[in-house]
Amino acid sequence: MKTSLYDFNYDQMAELALDFGWKAFRGHQIFQWLYRSRVFNIDDMTNLSKDTRELLKEHYIVNPLTLVKKQVSHDGTTKFLFATEDGSLLESVMMVFDYGKSICVSSQVGCNMGCAFCASGLTKKKRDLTSGEMVAQVLYVQKELDIEGDRLSHIVVMGTGEPFDNYENVMNFLATVNHDRGLGIGARHITISTCGIVPRIYEFAKEHTQYNLAISLHAPNDELRDKLMPVNHAYKLDQLMEAVKYYGEENNRRLTFEYILLKGVNDQDIHARQLSKLLKGYNAYVNLIPYNSVDEKGFKSVSHDEAMVFYDKLMKNNVRCTIRKEHGNDIDAACGQLRIKEMRKSE
Repeated sequence: MKTSLYDFNYDQMAELALDFGWKAFRGHQIFQWLYRSRVFNIDDMTNLSKDTRELLKEHYIVNPLTLVKKQVSHDGTTKFLFATEDGSLLESVMMVFDYGKSICVSSQVGCNMGCAFCASGLTKKKRDLTSGEMVAQVLYVQKELDIEGDRLSHIVVMGTGEPFDNYENVMNFLATVNHDRGLGIGARHITISTCGIVPRIYEFAKEHTQYNLAISLHAPNDELRDKLMPVNHAYKLDQLMEAVKYYGEENNRRLTFEYILLKGVNDQDIHARQLSKLLKGYNAYVNLIPYNSVDEKGFKSVSHDEAMVFYDKLMKNNVRCTIRKEHGNDIDAACGQLRIKEMRKSE
């Protein structure tokens, strides 16, 4: 497979130009075509000579993804199912909020984290996505919004895969979409979610970026988290919370803890008390998430009223929290669900 030009961040594109014997400015021109003009075809880079374009085409492509299917919800949530050059399938989701439009990006083909409630883990990780394949998810959606004169304002790396299990590619991807000559999406409008790979949290803390960090917690004690999230066997809650504390001290940034409410599993009064105790003293808030049912998993979501009871218990214990608005509940809403459904058609 040819490499995508999206795999190169701004500085790397200048180096690519120098490797071809061109001036670094040629890399700047190519970058402009990709992210300001948003072309998908090297031949459309009309201020490059024909010889330059032919040489680029010998070695590179622009867009490494092909749209397979698109689902649009009544609330504007849009799911995109893409195929990669090697035939793998991946999903992206565009969500509409009061503050703008956000895209949820996948970082791997499949996932090895094996969380008990998650559709993404129904298939094991096939491979990491390249930074270019992550950029392409964003660019495809942005090109659709260009037609409406609209733009993406936020990015969350919370789709299929564990971002910190594909650390270098994810950070390279973010460098491109955040760059002011790229898509110029502000660092504080970008969120990376991890299920708790402790060594990478320390590494990320030392980067001193302004990206937001979200921790997929989903249980307030080790016994329950062991059952729901296999990563907890490797990194217990005390190790995770120590890493999170280090991150907060290094970056002075507020953290998000994601907590999917599973009916009768992690939504009881004792869980609210344990969660409040666990997070005491942290500069953080909890994002309570209604569960999107996955047939194969057997978990059920709480009602809105039940979610409000849990919310009230946290707030009374001085834990700031929100209840995430449900998105796309009339389409294959759970992360990875559309991909799994499409894969099973060919079995």
